[in-house]
Amino acid sequence: MSVSAKAAPSGSPRSADGHASYQKARRRASLQALLLALPLIVFLLSTFIAPIALLLARSVQNREVPDSMPALTRALDAWDGHGLPDERTFALLAAGLKEAQQSGQLGTVARRLNFAQAEFRSLLMRTARSLPADAPPAWKPALIETDERWNSPEIWRLLKRAAASPTPDYLLAAVDAQVTPQGNIASMPADSSVFREAFVRTISISATVTLMCLVLGYPVAWLLANLPAKSSNRLMLFVIVPFWTSLLVRTTAWYVLLQPGGVINSLLMGLGLASHPVPLIFNRAGVLIGMTHVLLPYMILAIFSVMKSVSPVYMRAAKSLGAHPFTAFMRVYVPQTLPGVGAGCFLVFVLALGYYITPALLGGAGDEMISQLIAIQTNTQLNWGLAGALSAYLVIFTAVFYFLFNRIVGIDRLRFG
Repeated sequence: MSVSAKAAPSGSPRSADGHASYQKARRRASLQALLLALPLIVFLLSTFIAPIALLLARSVQNREVPDSMPALTRALDAWDGHGLPDERTFALLAAGLKEAQQSGQLGTVARRLNFAQAEFRSLLMRTARSLPADAPPAWKPALIETDERWNSPEIWRLLKRAAASPTPDYLLAAVDAQVTPQGNIASMPADSSVFREAFVRTISISATVTLMCLVLGYPVAWLLANLPAKSSNRLMLFVIVPFWTSLLVRTTAWYVLLQPGGVINSLLMGLGLASHPVPLIFNRAGVLIGMTHVLLPYMILAIFSVMKSVSPVYMRAAKSLGAHPFTAFMRVYVPQTLPGVGAGCFLVFVLALGYYITPALLGGAGDEMISQLIAIQTNTQLNWGLAGALSAYLVIFTAVFYFLFNRIVGIDRLRFG
């Protein structure tokens, strides 16, 4: 049989032209895919990535004093921190206070310095109001006469730290630490320590919610995976419907149900199971109940997607070989569902770390999570630097947990559906 055409040798011009055309087609397809995804990329960068990056950058930025009093900032940067600054620095302080007061930035500067020491706001405001209209012969004794606190080297060292940017102060404050006037890092007093306990509390609540979701979700996922398709689809609606309901609505519903005069307490007392209302709200119990209810569908769906792929043949084979049904379930079925368990636990735990609405509405004073403290710093205290530092630690912890979980379990090997 004659061959009308032969394949071109690998080094021939025809082969090189074909390879070049193939590469060109691949580049064109990649460019088209990038152009299609470009609007989504721009949207994510502008509404998600950029705001997070700006907030995290606030954790080391310290621009209030340098922007309002640049000359004083340069003088303090050159000061060695021993004793009191020279006459020129005192004069620059007076000039800086006048300029900040005229530009309306004095309140911002005072609020920033008040984070370093509670008396700083009153000191700056009092000094600014007492500045003479005409410059005195020497500003150093004049300012000290106005307020004796300007004769304290510690006040000036705090002012020098507040004028330095970037600064580790916010990152230290987020873990209840501070830089002493001598330049050492020390823990804050026990009565002022808030954030470390909040981090531990956040991890504890998230881990507890994850465990509760696993205990409640695994049997439900098993039931959905082993029922006939028609019955399973009907029951699946009860798992999916919560996704169609607002998180605020679901949390508010628990707020009504868990009250001392709510449905649950009325039912318990009506059945004689309780003689007085059980405290189910404004405490840890309310937080766990509300968060478990909201996050339970994620656990169920993650485990269910893996259970559907487990063939019943393995269980039948184990029973036919003499294994007890419970033994076959624990040693044959459960190990095959561990990828779903791992995916569900990871998803629920990470989502629980950043929860805000449910703990805020159902929790008490001792149940504040890191997300609530971040909201307080941004909305009430207006301390964006500390809020950025808390957010940075939360992001870092989540990333560390992801890499540890990926190394131990292998998220890239988990099956999500």
